Amino acid sequence: MGRLSGNLGVAEIIFMVIAAAAPLTVISGNVPLAITQGNGALAWTGFVAAAMVLLLFSVGFVAMTAYMTEAGAFFTYIRAGLGARCGRAGAFLALLTYTSIQLGVYGFFGWSMDDAVRQWGGPALPWWLYAAGVLVAVAVMGYRHIDLSSRVLGVALVLEIGVVVVMNAAIMWHPMPVAPMADAGQAAGPFAVALLFAITGFIGFEATAIFRDEARDPQHTIPRATYGAVIIIGLFYAISCWCVIHAWGADSITGITRGFLAHGQNIVLETAGRYAGRVMQQAMQVLLLTSLFACLLSFHNIIARYQLALGRDGIMPAFLARTHDRHASPHVASVVQTGTACVLLCIAALSGEDPLVDIFGSMAGISTIGIVVLMILTSVAVVAFFARRRDLSRGRPFSAVVIPCVAAVALCAVLCVILVNFTRITGLAARTSLMLAVLPFAVTGLGFCVGRTAITD
Repeated sequence: MGRLSGNLGVAEIIFMVIAAAAPLTVISGNVPLAITQGNGALAWTGFVAAAMVLLLFSVGFVAMTAYMTEAGAFFTYIRAGLGARCGRAGAFLALLTYTSIQLGVYGFFGWSMDDAVRQWGGPALPWWLYAAGVLVAVAVMGYRHIDLSSRVLGVALVLEIGVVVVMNAAIMWHPMPVAPMADAGQAAGPFAVALLFAITGFIGFEATAIFRDEARDPQHTIPRATYGAVIIIGLFYAISCWCVIHAWGADSITGITRGFLAHGQNIVLETAGRYAGRVMQQAMQVLLLTSLFACLLSFHNIIARYQLALGRDGIMPAFLARTHDRHASPHVASVVQTGTACVLLCIAALSGEDPLVDIFGSMAGISTIGIVVLMILTSVAVVAFFARRRDLSRGRPFSAVVIPCVAAVALCAVLCVILVNFTRITGLAARTSLMLAVLPFAVTGLGFCVGRTAITD
């Protein structure tokens, strides 16, 4: 069966994780929604709060990392702390979570590419043609060695972060008459909704542990990459959201953003054009596409490695655990993942639904519930793991027990907020939203109840 290999350091893994979070995609998509449906000019506080919750979670996650010898992230942690059946349930849920958000991003890419081509004077083509094209590119990259993917993602990430930094700097350089804090009493909606869109923007951050086999020094690299990814992502999102609000003025940001959305325009691209010039706006539009590609490639790598880990443990067919002799990549799992994405993309195309509002919105809703449930299970698993091994937790009760308990409670509160506001997130009818909200729990139950496997239950 072979193991993966690589020489990824802290910076490379952070690149992979932040690329999966797709910062430019989040800033262009989640930020406007957080402003209009969330708490208006204070929407940036949702990203700060999300980062704080994830930092709490990361304390226990990192504490347990030192005693984990396999890649697999949430699923292996849950299994080690709560047993094989709970681990299998977590694995099924993780596959659903990442497969859902990947399908949503394929829809987002198709929509964005079609919009860009039409703006550049090209023909209006079906969104799924562009999605199918990028699927082929992702398949080729995902089949090869992980170092190639990390270099491609690193270049794309530097460019997209750079263009946002230029926009932020241009906004800060121009003094504005109204600061975002002045609009504190005119929030457009609940803080909870802004928090929801912020949490969605962090999906993929735990991928630091998935690349354990390919890390240069897992014992030190994984913890540093985890904290680094959460802090960098949180600060980048919060500052960028604040700058967009600052650019248009706190008193009017909510109405202006709603107006742009109503006319199918991207307020972030318009902000870049207003403060950094037309060339920068066009560059940001191109980099939005590369951001989406980087996101898709990262999710492809994550899903393939989940499948490899499940193949190793007998939860899924053993052939998924095979690795390529030359590329040292999970080539079989990569091909299977490509096939799955192709089938789902065909179903989405035949459904006739809007690729952005319907497909991306609903898939983001499923994945948000999934990632929060996974983090709750992982926090509980950390506590259970150290409770059975008191010799390991001696001298550090806070990182091994107290903080993971606090994180679990905080995440349960976030989950309640998500479920209460789920219809607002997806934008779908109440009955359809309910069915989508139940799906992650149903898949988790299925994973727990399936028959015995090679793992001892």
